[in-house]
Amino acid sequence: MWYEMDEEWVIFSIKAQPGSSKNRFAQILDDALKVNIKAPAVEGAANKELVKFLAKSFKVPKSSVEFLSGETSKKKRIRLPRNEKVEAFIKEMDER
Repeated sequence: MWYEMDEEWVIFSIKAQPGSSKNRFAQILDDALKVNIKAPAVEGAANKELVKFLAKSFKVPKSSVEFLSGETSKKKRIRLPRNEKVEAFIKEMDER
């Protein structure tokens, strides 16, 4: 499963693809959500861009987007607050 959810939080398993032409949610690959990120994977730039993109997409503060693992890897586990935007996104991706 590409996400875990409880009362307060959602944890996404993400496969980041830095150096893309634009930031976007690509698709579900096996057990991960593939996310294209514009920034290169240099000195944490892609991670910063990923946090900014997730915060903006789900209308949560950047400070509440937390890396649980994978800060130096393409595969990451990221936790963010559960809200209606996140729930609607999960439903939409599951229906694809």
